This record gives sequence, C-alpha cells and structure tokens, in this order.
Amino acid sequence: MVTDPPRKGNGLTDVVQWDNYTIFLHGQRTFIHSGEFHTFRLPVPDLWLDIFQKFVAAGLNAVSIYIHMGATNPAPGVLDFNDWRALKPMYDAAKLAGILIVLRPGPYINAETSAGGIAHWATSKVAGELRTNVSDWNAAYEPYIEGIIKETVPHQITAGGPVFAVQIDNEYTQHPTPRAEYFANLEKQYRDGGIVVPLTYNDPDELRNYINGTGAVDIYGMDAYPQAFDCSNPSHWRPVVTNYHEYHIKNNPSQPWYMPEFQGGSFDPWGGPGYEACEVLTGPDFQDVFYKHNWAANAKLVSYYMVYGGTSWAGFPYPGVYTSYDYGAAIHENRELSAKYDDLKRQGLFLRSSPEFRKTDWVGTSTGGIPGFSLSNKAAFVTLLKNPDTGAGFFITRQTNSTSTAHISFNITVPTSKGAFSIPQTTEGIALNGRQSKVIVTDYTFGARSSVLYSTASIFFAGTIGGRDVLFLFGDSEQSHEASIIFTGNGTRIQSAHAGFASTSDAQQPPIVTIFPGVTGLVTIWDSDTQLVLFADTTTAATFWAPPIRQETCETVSGFENFWQFGTNTTVLVGGPYLVRNATLDDNGHTLALRGDLNASVALTVIAPPSVQAVTWNGQRVDDLRAATAPHGHGGFLTGHLNPRASIKGIQTPKLTGWKYADSLPEVKPGFDDSKWVVADHTTTNITHKRMFGDGRILFGCDYGFCENHVIWRGHFKGTGAEKSVDLTINGGSSFAASVWINDRFISTVHNGKEEINAVFTFPHGSVKVGGDNVVTVVQDNMGNDEDDTEKSPRGIPGFKLNSGNFTTWKVQGKVGGYLNYPDKVRGVMNEGGLFGEREGWHLPGFDLASAKFTSRDISEGLPNSSAGVGFFVTTFDLDLPSGTDPRFNFVFDGGEGKSGQAYRALLFVNGWKFGKRVANVGPQASFPVPVGIVDPNGNNTVAVALWALENSAVSPSLELVVDVLDGGVGHVATNNPEWSPRPSN
Repeated sequence: MVTDPPRKGNGLTDVVQWDNYTIFLHGQRTFIHSGEFHTFRLPVPDLWLDIFQKFVAAGLNAVSIYIHMGATNPAPGVLDFNDWRALKPMYDAAKLAGILIVLRPGPYINAETSAGGIAHWATSKVAGELRTNVSDWNAAYEPYIEGIIKETVPHQITAGGPVFAVQIDNEYTQHPTPRAEYFANLEKQYRDGGIVVPLTYNDPDELRNYINGTGAVDIYGMDAYPQAFDCSNPSHWRPVVTNYHEYHIKNNPSQPWYMPEFQGGSFDPWGGPGYEACEVLTGPDFQDVFYKHNWAANAKLVSYYMVYGGTSWAGFPYPGVYTSYDYGAAIHENRELSAKYDDLKRQGLFLRSSPEFRKTDWVGTSTGGIPGFSLSNKAAFVTLLKNPDTGAGFFITRQTNSTSTAHISFNITVPTSKGAFSIPQTTEGIALNGRQSKVIVTDYTFGARSSVLYSTASIFFAGTIGGRDVLFLFGDSEQSHEASIIFTGNGTRIQSAHAGFASTSDAQQPPIVTIFPGVTGLVTIWDSDTQLVLFADTTTAATFWAPPIRQETCETVSGFENFWQFGTNTTVLVGGPYLVRNATLDDNGHTLALRGDLNASVALTVIAPPSVQAVTWNGQRVDDLRAATAPHGHGGFLTGHLNPRASIKGIQTPKLTGWKYADSLPEVKPGFDDSKWVVADHTTTNITHKRMFGDGRILFGCDYGFCENHVIWRGHFKGTGAEKSVDLTINGGSSFAASVWINDRFISTVHNGKEEINAVFTFPHGSVKVGGDNVVTVVQDNMGNDEDDTEKSPRGIPGFKLNSGNFTTWKVQGKVGGYLNYPDKVRGVMNEGGLFGEREGWHLPGFDLASAKFTSRDISEGLPNSSAGVGFFVTTFDLDLPSGTDPRFNFVFDGGEGKSGQAYRALLFVNGWKFGKRVANVGPQASFPVPVGIVDPNGNNTVAVALWALENSAVSPSLELVVDVLDGGVGHVATNNPEWSPRPSN
C-alpha cells in the first residue's frame, strides 16, 4: 500500500484538507464533480431544490453558485437577504438534496451580468478604480461581504452545512499591486469574520495569478472555455488544449488540479444564432471528448459552467446577451433535461461509482510513452492514469485529432495484474466513431469483492445493491465491446446471439465477455447470488438512475445523512422515468418508494435488494410489478409500467385575449409636467467615459439614481426660430435603441448594434415653438453596464448640442425612487425601469386599469395610428392545474420567429416580473420561459407588454402562451407576486 502524501490545510480547520490529488472532506478523499447555477436567475426559492435534485441525479456532488452584489446590496448601506436573495433557503435546499456548495459572492462575478454583478450605485459613487485597494471601493463592498459572511458562517461544512469553499472575486490579474492588495483585503475580511473553509480563485486562463504572493488563495483554479463563444458554426471545433497536466505540475503541483469553470455551454449575443446552436457546439460529443480530456489531465475538482443557466431577467444582463441565459446547458432554461444531461449523468455516475479514480497518478501518453503499453493506430491518443494504491488503470482514449469526425479503430496492449494483454481479443478493434472518448479500465474493483481485469465497454454504474456487487456496462449499439471479468457466485450467463463468453488458454485470465454490434436495451450478462453484471446501449443506459437512499451507518457524518459518500452509499437502479428525484426503502426494506417525474408512459425497471417486494411511484403503488430475473435468478430485478395520471392529460392552455391598452409615453404630449423629475445638473462624475460635448452638464443616468432599464431624458430650451436640429451622442450599451421627439413630433430612432451612437436629429418643419418652452425627449433603452475594466459605463447622453442656442434645463426619470427608494422590494432593484407604465405600476397584478383609462385593443393591432411611441397592453388569464405536477410556461412572440423584421421592442411582464425583452428586428429570442412560482398555476395571472414602436410604421406583434406539464415535480411551489399599491406621482 502506497501511503498518502501529507495533507495540507489552511490551519483553521481539518474538516477540509487537500493533497496533490484531491480535496478531503471529513477525512474522505473526494472528487468534486460540480456544475454552475445562479439562484438569482431563478427567483423562485422553492425551485432551487428542483435544480439541486437534478444535479444530484446526474451524479454531481457539488454546485458552484454566484451571488449577485447588485441585487443583494441595492443601495449604499442597504443589504437585502430576503425573498429570492436569501442564502439560508439555498443552503437548506442543498442539504436536503445532498449537494455541496462552492460559494462565489464576488463582489465581481462577470457571468454576463450588468457591471459583472457589482452594484450599479458603486459604479457611480466610487471615485477610485473598482476592484483595487482604494478606500472608497473598500468602503463600498465591505458591508456586502460582511453580510455574506454572517449568512454563511453557520452553513460551512465545519458547522454541518454544505459550503466547503468560498471563491475570492473572479478572474482577475495579480498585477498591478493594488489588485493583489484588494484580494488580500477580501481574504482578511473572510477570515476575520469566521470563514474557515478554503478560499479559492479562478484564473481566466493559464496566467498563474494568486498561486503565490500577495492575495494568494488556499486552492488555485483555472477556468477554460476551449470552444469560445461563437455558436454560429456549431459543428466547427477547436482542438483540445494539450498542456493542462503540464501547466498544473509546473505551477501548483502540491494542490489538486481544480477547474472552477469549464465550458458547459456558451452565451449567445443579440442577433446570434440562438441557444439551440450553442447546445450543438458544446453537445454530448463535446462533453464526451473535452470532459474526459480534463480527467486525463488528472483534474479532480471540476465544475461546468453552466449546468443550469436560467434567465437574465429585467436589468441583470450585460449588453452582450439577451434575456435567456439558457447557455445551451445540460438543463434548459425551462428546467427540462437535454441530451447533454444524459451524457453528464453517464459520466457522473461513473465518477461516483469509482473511488479508485479519486487518487491517480498521471503515468504518460501514447505519444510520450507508457510502460508496457502499445497502440496499433496513431490516429488514436491514449493517456494512462493509475491508482498507486490498488493498481487500477484508466486508459482515456480519444482521437489524436480531437476535431476529427472520422471513424477509427485500434488495438492496445495494456499491462495488468495478470500480465500484458492485447485487447480486444475477440473483436476487430476498439472503435471511436468521430468525436468520441472512452475510458478503458484495467484491474478495476467494484462492489465489496469484485473486479474487472479489463473492459473496453464503458462503466455506467458500479457498486453494491442488496448485498450483491453490481456492474453496469454500456456502449454504442453499432460497436463491439469486450470485458474480462472475474465472475463470482452461482449464477447464469447471458444466452444471446449478441453476446458471447470465451475462455483463453491463459489460466491467469478471467473469462472474456464479447458484446457484438446490434445490442439494444438492457441485457443481463451474469446473474448470481453475489454478482449482477449488466450491459445496455448508450441511449438505454441514460434512462437509468441511481438515487442515493438514506441509510445511516457508523461511518455516516452527522448532518450529512442525505449526501452520497458522507451519509450513505446505498442505492438502487431505476430505469425508465424522465427523472428520479429520490428513493427510500420503507416497510423494513420491503417497499421501494420512488419520487420523480414522468413525461410519457414508460416501462419501469428496478434493480433493488431482494427484499423489495413492492414499488411506489409518487406515493402510488406500481400494480403490475413483476420479477424479471432469469429462472435461476436471485431476485431484486423487477419490471412494471408507469403512466402519467389522467388528470394531466388534456390540459387546456388559455388564450391571451381581452387585451386592454393605454398610451405609455405622455412625456411627448403637450403640457406634460416634469416638475417632480430629477434635474440633471451635475458637472462632475466618477463614470469613466467623460462627456463628449455640451455645456458641462453630465447626463449619465446612474449619477441620478437611474442605473438600469429604460431612462427618459427631457431637455428644455426656449425657442427662437433658429433651432433646426440637435446633435446627440447617446450611449446605452451594445444593441440599444433610443427614440427622439421634439415636443410632440417624432424625429427618429437610432439603433445599429453599437453601444454608442452619434446622430443629428433634424426638427420637423414647424415643430419648434418660437418664444415658448420646447422639449427634446429621449427614450433610451439601457442594456446594462459592461464588464471587466469598463463597469463604469456611461449610459446616458455623453454629448448634446443644439445647432443654435442652449438647453436651459435637463430632466431625467428612471424607475420610481431610483435605487434609493424603489417601492417593489420583493422583485427588487433590477426589475423596473422608467417607462410611464412601469412608474405607475401598470404591470402589477391588481392595478385598476379603468383608473388609467385603458381601452380594449388587441396587441396585434400595435399602437394607434401606426405611430412611434410606447404603449402598454395588459390582460389576465386563469389556471387551475392539478397538484403534483411540474408545469413549464413559455410566452411566444410572433409565432417563435426570432427576427421578424418588425421595428419594435417589447418588455414582457408576468405578474409584475419583467421576464422578457423582445427586440423583433434583431432577435434571436422570441420565446420567453417563465417559471412556476412567477406564474400562478392555480389562480389569476396578469400579463403586461410594454410595446415600443421604433418608427412611424405599423407593427403587429402576437403573443401566445404555451404550457407543458410533467407529472411529478419538486412539490409545492409558492408564489410571491405582490399586488399594486399606490406609488408616488412622477
């Protein structure tokens, strides 16, 4: 037995330690297999458990979570850990699901969020450089971090909680020195506040930041996005990066190899090809090749960004992305499971089943040399990892040209405990069909006392079920596969034309099992009193689940009873359902109680302890359950059928009709009173990009408290008759738009995809009132602040000049109350903007439309007189869905046509929540998922659309609701949709 290297720690706790292989939690060596999820992108706390359960069901044991400073710290000195911003419900849900947390509170998080998550007020109030050791930035962020600490200290793994690491800021350089000092300050604040778990960092590439020196963290990590972010040609791949292992060994060899963010999808820009293309770019084949390539680099802490992306609703996105943050991830924005999820599960359950893989030495590659190894075809590339304690070998294979789509075949000679063998021995070769990777194991142990000498078939699951050692192999049905297994016990072999057993002349070698091409479904290779060996094609394998079953032992860590490895190692195999959320053994082990989701009628397969005689599904007994073992089988192999309940069939989706309409741009009507608006008269600013031209006044919205969403500007001047035009430079972030009026006359709208546009707006003949007060009105769409070093983005009007004369007064209006006094504390600071209807609360449930003189007008009619402007359309619909379901709601504009060509923008509000920004002449998004909890499945729902017609031309949008219902779900999901209440006049 090879002894472990000395364990390291931070001197504050021995609950979390590490060596050069892995992290240790409660003394147990652990492979961290994680994915990214942002609770702020799913603002329904009861659904967080849904996401966590899906992570665990895929074999993941950890989740990485950004916390958004801007949402949580909406104004100086204000901390809001209520409602969907709360951390405790997140921690509690993680413990219930049995998943660990890497907490990433920033303050800067990037994440394609406005200002990278930094509170917008700080981009205006802080004079110094953000994210450096300057006093006003320190004063700005430290109360937020103090709040994070207070919320998190009781939920560290040392106190029985799920948090085992906290990340310092995000993807930043260590130079110049004030940046490193900022990191050091953050680390000191965490330590002084009682955070004792390791502090980590995510380098944006192979840059060697914060490994040593000022600001160095406990465990260094490196982010990698090898396919980058262009989804427009999704079949084009970049090759794998081949030096990950060398980089780790050279730079931080005493720490485990940590990848805090490895590409799990891609964001998509305005006008992009859509997330369907991003899912192809980073699809199951990408996961198969690139994720296993990380294993080959001996990475033992890996987190995929994203596994669930969610929605960048309201003012959360930075200008480069639209509302959907689906990311082409394994779990779609509407929480549906994708084909990527299937592959993630196949990998996750292998890792969970393979404790020998937690400690491996990197031995070598097929090009650099592996002792006792040979390869027949240089088109294949092989890396060997070997457990130094048990001798288990993991030969990770891919094509040498990782982008190749060719079909290749090869043989390898591998060293084993029984000598060297050239494999496969009974078929022509090991196949790699294009972009494919396989892990070929040698001397692999499974269960309590079983082993595999070698296998070219992949391992889906290995473990013990009901006292028997179980091995579940899988592989593509069009390929052949081979395994040499030491069979034990008294049992029966498969009788099939698709598989065969062979013995060799070598007495040292166990029998060889050959799986011939053509196998579909599940087949039993060996069934004895001590072992069960199964094989399935790749697709069938993905229909199986292995839910952890709470069963405490003397080794269970108190407080971690729901966690695999730390609380239980008991499971069953369940095939067929759309999702298995959890399982328990009831009635003294005679009943297996399953909970999960169904999207169709399915055949049920259960592999459980022999004592199981009954199975329930969501509390209902499976009536047609029967034993499915061979005549001389050994029990625990049951089949039946599951059917969605009749109550979910034929659910009628309500039509969105009965629309009411009101004009939402009174600011361009004669006599509009802006006396209560904020006077824009600042002459200094902390925003980086200074004014371009004008008279010295600063017209940046955030300087006046209006940092996100729509902002309206009104510039007054006294007419002399010489005023013919106004020269404006307007900055709203990439893909913004701005419409300009002189008095009540529309001039034009500017939008060209750029973040800033300069234009001369010529006044229509007769539009200027000579001798009177004239107003230039600018309706501006703020697309969010930029990220990285440009968080202090100049959203507003950096330049303004009349062709003759000067403006007397500038007025500005954004959301009611700005960031200091916004009224809707539940939906939060990011939800509303400055459109009149928003300020009045027309989007909220319970608003009396009659009081605002709404009239009947269908949304398809657009604005009256086909004119430019902004109008509000409001309707309601009722739902009464059956309990015990998981509904998905999708609001679809224009029949789903991403870029319809119509010159309009629209904001979608559902029960007051701004869950969509539609840009019809840019695209690509036309469908907007809205989660249950925002939508009330058993009540009245309010839908509002703020329609902004960009030109004096007709627009005719359509909007329909699509409802899809799964039988099952996470349980009751509460709604929190406060109704309208009186607001300050504005």
